[in-house]
Amino acid sequence: MAASTKLGLIARAMSTSTAVIKPPIQIFGLEGRYATALYSAATKLKQLESVEKELVQVQDAIKKNNRLREAITSPIFNRGQLSAALRDFSAKANVSSATSNFLALLADNGRMKKLDNVINAFKTIMAAHRGEVVCEVTSARPLDSAQRKQLEDTLKKFVKSNQTILLKASVDPAVLGGLVVSIGDKYVDMSVATKVKKYTTLIDTAA
Repeated sequence: MAASTKLGLIARAMSTSTAVIKPPIQIFGLEGRYATALYSAATKLKQLESVEKELVQVQDAIKKNNRLREAITSPIFNRGQLSAALRDFSAKANVSSATSNFLALLADNGRMKKLDNVINAFKTIMAAHRGEVVCEVTSARPLDSAQRKQLEDTLKKFVKSNQTILLKASVDPAVLGGLVVSIGDKYVDMSVATKVKKYTTLIDTAA
């Protein structure tokens, strides 16, 4: 079955309308298909903001609750029981119908292990929906406020005037120095570690 057909089936399972609304950004893979279907269903139900907020809460709950995390990732947990438990949770938490149907569908299809990745994909779609461009920056040490501001000002030159930079900074001592920057579909490695590796390779080759 083609990916577009699968997407349509998933979207229709979460909404009463048959038309699929395309997101502002395309994300590939299984996570992308589920996130896209959820975006389409939530848009038609006018529940986009509610769904995003609820999924962040679900993600946080899973991180804090070991028992819940084990139930979701367990290969022996009954799909039907998990689906029923999630619907019960959704009813008690009073979450939107799009979120409730999405969680139950994921459980029915045995895809709960992918939940965290699907939520992250949905966040990326929502960022694009708001005109935000996610930029991931990795440095050897945490960026101070001045460095962060300077980096944001520089990165704004790479996006459209109606877009805003959503900077996500992380620390990895392995880069040694410099930066590793990913913005949209662009990737730039300016780390010292990469330069050292390059020079080492050249020296080994010369020897």
